[in-house]
Amino acid sequence: MSLTVTLLGTGTSAGVPMIGCTCRTCTSLDPRDRRDRPGAMVQYADAAGKPRTVLLDTPVELRSQMIRHRVMRIDGVVYTHNHADHVFGLDDLRRFNAVMGEAIDIYGEQDVIDWIRRTFDYVFQPHVNVNDSFVPTLEPRTIRAREAVEITGRPWMPVRLMHGRVPIVGYRVGDFAYCTDCSEIPPESMDLLAGLDVLALDALRPRPHPTHLTIDQALAVVEKLKPRRTYFTHIAHDVLHAELEAQLPDHVYLAYDGLTIEVQGQ
Repeated sequence: MSLTVTLLGTGTSAGVPMIGCTCRTCTSLDPRDRRDRPGAMVQYADAAGKPRTVLLDTPVELRSQMIRHRVMRIDGVVYTHNHADHVFGLDDLRRFNAVMGEAIDIYGEQDVIDWIRRTFDYVFQPHVNVNDSFVPTLEPRTIRAREAVEITGRPWMPVRLMHGRVPIVGYRVGDFAYCTDCSEIPPESMDLLAGLDVLALDALRPRPHPTHLTIDQALAVVEKLKPRRTYFTHIAHDVLHAELEAQLPDHVYLAYDGLTIEVQGQ
């Protein structure tokens, strides 16, 4: 039941450094302060021992992230919600179609799948394209919160989160959970996050924000859930990595782009 998790991007929708900003974080020479738009990758072996790779969202920088980590195959993509920073790398999936010679399943709630179909209509209606273009070959799959879906032999549990007023999902697979872009974890979702080895959790900045957890709010969630290890992600340029990392309690860490975590199953 072991997994390997790679946090591909750990920044906000604007990324870090931000355009036109000269703050300490945006001008930092520490590579951990360079943060792509948020996304993650989970890798594991299926029942037959075949290596599998599933993406959590397709951030804008997906192409460079896949090259950086030498990814040769994608077996599925699970979407948390339909904001641009989490979806707009979708077109780069077409290269995996060419390498693999097969379609890729994408999973999301019905409103997310509908939005993707509208926004990328050239992908799902290639017959109306003026030119015979090279587009991704995707198979949309609808998921529902609290109803597990099997992806290449492993159950993935969509977990209801609130992103301000917008209901979105995080995911649990094995003893790993990914909960980004959230300002609240509803009480009915807490049971789905019990007994974790690793939790990747939204922790935007110290100051309040209407759609994201603050550092203190994220620490309060950690105190309730008590995962063995927690990695804060979706980090704004308000946070200088070296400073905040030194202030965090034991077993809570500040994530950075490219961080690879080995998750142990029970």
